[in-house]
This record gives sequence, structure tokens and C-alpha cells, in this order.
Amino acid sequence: MSSGRNAVRMTEDEIADYLSDQMKVQVATLGPDGWPHLTTLFYVYTEGQIAFWTYGRSQKVLNIGRDDRVTLLVESGDDYDQLRGVSIQGRAKLVTEYDDIVRIGAGVVRRMTGGADLGEFGDQIVAAQAKKRVGVVIEPTRVMSWDHSKMTAPPGA
Repeated sequence: MSSGRNAVRMTEDEIADYLSDQMKVQVATLGPDGWPHLTTLFYVYTEGQIAFWTYGRSQKVLNIGRDDRVTLLVESGDDYDQLRGVSIQGRAKLVTEYDDIVRIGAGVVRRMTGGADLGEFGDQIVAAQAKKRVGVVIEPTRVMSWDHSKMTAPPGA
């Protein structure tokens, strides 16, 4: 098999395609005691950034208010040679403008429903939920990736 990190690293285009295809992200924030607080959320990926919405009083929002550093993980695969993922270290920006929260929330809901148009009823649900939520946009500072399907067997294997 090919060795080294470079053998399995994704290109920027592969990372963008991968993040656009996935739906869930693991989000680690730093709790008040310094320990990581880890949650899994649905997200949208646009313009090189992951965004999600969450309840305004959630622990992750309180943590981001104290320290905006986050680590994200999007991963997939069941067998070793199928493992793929992107880990992002970055800074979280809280989005409190109602129309921006609605935009993020609508994007998340569309992804959760496979792109289905939920119509006026869906718009009403997103609008109501947006009153209790904030948006979070991650500005990446470091991106790491792997795609084990890029590994090749040694000659004669």
C-alpha cells in the first residue's frame, strides 16, 4: 500500500465535493472547564465554509461565546479502505440576524430532506424555529483530509 499522509490527502476540489455530499458534522467546542464538548449536527456547506443552526441557549453557543475556537469532523466509511473524512480547525462566528438564521436553517432543512421543497408549511416551521436559534459559520484555519480509497496495493499483492 502507498505510505504517507500525502497518498490519502484529498485535493481542494475533492474536499469541497465531499463536504457538499455529506450531511452531519461533529462539532467540538471548549467547555468552561477546558474539556471538549462534542455534538453532531446537520450542516450546509457554501463558499468554503460549514454553517449550521442551533438553539441560542445551547452549551456549544455558550462555549463559542467564551472561546470561538472549534474543531469539526465530517467522516464516512465502514471498512478501513473506505474511510474518508475532513477535519477542520477554525473560528466560529455566531449569526444573530434573523434573516441570516432563516437562510442557514432553510439550507439545513433542505439537506435533511434530500432537497425536498417543503413549501409554505416548511417555510413557516423554519421561520418559527429561527426565533429560538442562532446560526454558526465556521471560518477554517486548518483543514486536514483523508481518503483511504486512494491507497493502492503493493505490486504482486
